[in-house]
Amino acid sequence: MRFPLAISCLLLVACIPSFIFAQNTRKSWPLEEGWKFSKGEQEGAFKKDFDDGAWEAVSVPHDWAIYGPFDENNDLQIVAVSQNGEKVATKKTGRTGGLPYMGVGWYRRTFEVPDFDPEIKRVKLVFDGAMSEAQVYVNGEKVGFWPYGYNSFYFDVTDYLNTDGAENQLAVRLENKEQSSRWYPGAGLYRNVHLQVTPKTHVPIWGTFVTTPHVSGEYASVNVKTEVKNVPEGTDITIKTIITDAAGKEVTQKENTQKLNHGRPLEQFLTVNDPLLWSPETPQLYFAKSTISIDGKEIDEFTTRFGIRKIEFIADKGFFLNGKQRKFQGVNLHHDLGPLGAAVNRSAIKRQLRLMKDMGADAIRTSHNMPAPELVALCDEMGLMVMVESFDEWDVAKCKNGYHRFFEEWAEKDLVNMVRHYRNNPSVVMWSIGNEVPTQCSADGYKVAKFLQDICHREDPTRLVTAGMDRISCVLDNGFAAMIDVTGFNYRTHRYQEGYEKLPHSLVLGSETGSTVSSRGVYHFPVEKGAQVIHDDQQSSAYGLEYCSWSNLPEDDFALAEDYDWTLGQFVWTGFDYLGEPTPYDTDAWPNHSSMFGIVDLAGIPKDRYYLYKSVWKPEEETLHILPHWNWEGREGKKTPVFVYTNYPSAELFINGKSQGKKTKTKEGSLQERYRLMWMDVAYLPGEVKVIAYDDKGHRAAEKVLSTAGKAHHIKLVPEKEKVSVDGQELAFVRVQVVDKEGRVCPTDQRSLSFTVEGAGSFKAVANGDPTSVELFHKPSMKVFNGQLTLIVSPENAGKIHVKATGKGLRKGEETIEAY
Repeated sequence: MRFPLAISCLLLVACIPSFIFAQNTRKSWPLEEGWKFSKGEQEGAFKKDFDDGAWEAVSVPHDWAIYGPFDENNDLQIVAVSQNGEKVATKKTGRTGGLPYMGVGWYRRTFEVPDFDPEIKRVKLVFDGAMSEAQVYVNGEKVGFWPYGYNSFYFDVTDYLNTDGAENQLAVRLENKEQSSRWYPGAGLYRNVHLQVTPKTHVPIWGTFVTTPHVSGEYASVNVKTEVKNVPEGTDITIKTIITDAAGKEVTQKENTQKLNHGRPLEQFLTVNDPLLWSPETPQLYFAKSTISIDGKEIDEFTTRFGIRKIEFIADKGFFLNGKQRKFQGVNLHHDLGPLGAAVNRSAIKRQLRLMKDMGADAIRTSHNMPAPELVALCDEMGLMVMVESFDEWDVAKCKNGYHRFFEEWAEKDLVNMVRHYRNNPSVVMWSIGNEVPTQCSADGYKVAKFLQDICHREDPTRLVTAGMDRISCVLDNGFAAMIDVTGFNYRTHRYQEGYEKLPHSLVLGSETGSTVSSRGVYHFPVEKGAQVIHDDQQSSAYGLEYCSWSNLPEDDFALAEDYDWTLGQFVWTGFDYLGEPTPYDTDAWPNHSSMFGIVDLAGIPKDRYYLYKSVWKPEEETLHILPHWNWEGREGKKTPVFVYTNYPSAELFINGKSQGKKTKTKEGSLQERYRLMWMDVAYLPGEVKVIAYDDKGHRAAEKVLSTAGKAHHIKLVPEKEKVSVDGQELAFVRVQVVDKEGRVCPTDQRSLSFTVEGAGSFKAVANGDPTSVELFHKPSMKVFNGQLTLIVSPENAGKIHVKATGKGLRKGEETIEAY
């Protein structure tokens, strides 16, 4: 029997639940304030009526361990680090930063959901990351568990909420076990927590997928896939998608009606004419706003930010972005923010990325874990390509209590969350499924790699997969490297050619390079190249010629990128120093507790190597940097080599007006002579060092002078920004320097300074970049390290922030920062 059309439509509507026709009620907000925290196990803390009145009031993001104290017994490990080729277990002090990150921590707070009705709304708790083994309770009931501290996850808590308008109680238990990390992981709710309210019929979290299957200068085809939850199979859904540019101007739209069938998402193709392409040089962004309607009534609306760009990996020729070949000029970044610990702060991450971009870096590897969403979003906006990495450990242990405990049950869940979370970000160009995993040498290790790679391909067919490999003989012989889309070599530059010849991809990526070590402003004599060099002061020389036993100097990687098309470029270990892994002082060498790998120190102050990388990576911008400093009382007449890092091909050096000769970069000598200008036989005399640089035609192009500093006279405060906004996340960074009467930094000064912050802001933290310093970051006093440190100030309201620094024997330093 055939019904009239009007009756058919009425019957269809009648079978659709009434909640579908609710108005769009999508809302999301962070849960930042109002938390209570307690360290240690608390029996019954999950219960709704538990008394937390004596607990500490904190805001989230929060890292409970960064406040110290530092102690060599914190996570003291007696281990042999197999990645470093160690066979015998030794005492590892400071391996995870010497901070008390182990143990249990509890967080509690209440929250409300306005106008809550479980028949028409769904409510989710979203965690950007929680360190670690998170157990989440709402109103005394356990709603879920997520073990991996670096991943984002969420729980639908609708069915656990009060329906009478009463406040809801949220409790989170976290636990970090000893020997669960190889570096400082942080502790607590160190990333943001959000509450999301949607209609019952809605686009789920990470439920859209925007790709650009065709990109040209004339037009781009944009494919938008949209999942919709809680709609009966076969329902007609109208979806309207409007694409706008970053200025909000509409560039295209499409509206059509589709059926939800067999679990497939809604799918649309739109055309953007004359697209603005995303690249590190032009980080153009677009927005796709999708509106879901049924029977003419709007159900939900969801906006996805994306970019239009084309990525290609071509055998023998390398990596291409938007049709142009380029080499990755990348750095590895651990997730900690130095004196702020692991607690996420957008302005601190932005500062790190700005320093890297100003150096010429165009890519970030999130070593060795899922990043904070803020980092990836900033890379989208600022123009930095990203390799999003997942795991440092698979099914075989590196650490006694590492991720291997959860791999079998959780690896797929973690990878799915990671890929779906970041697959719309244009900055993301590769997925990395692991770093130096012991499984790489297993006979069936390729099977585990394939399992993980297949998940990435299933969730995102548009990007290739890589992994950082350090056992080159294993992975070339057992098929592990050949099976993965892009082979990433960690160091082993002497094996690149062999890898290229044996691998079917005919490409090699430097997924981890350098591991050159240095301490800012520290110079050791004689100046020699050396691996695993140990000095009495437990510092590494800033001449930049010392490296680890498994690694190399920067020039090896510069030359590989420059000389061979099939090399894809590099990700330097590391852009910034980080807490933990104080190599080469990691064996019973307390108080070392932070790395020396960084191009920038823990205080965010560039080391000399910064300018070497900039001279190569950013040749269009003038670089002329002299090292070492020129205060060497007691070395008069002794050999004190002078290095110059510059984008110019040659320069002449003068000491007190006397020429030391002209040097020119050359491919005929050592690799160092190809990229550095070095005067090895200079005799120290106090006074003036001057360098005159010449362009490729021999014309005088630039000049720089470095003088011996006089007696320390006063403190100089140099805010990185004169104005900072009051938005709860913005921080003000102030360079603090001990200077002579003429304002020259005193490069050997180590005296202690004290700080006061008054007015519209407050003291947040301080760091000096000394890997041996165990002074606490959150106390308003600290010794300068070689004349400098960084002060961090938190704006609290609009107005003037008055900053003052004092030190024995010095005129005080004062500065005013405007908060708006």
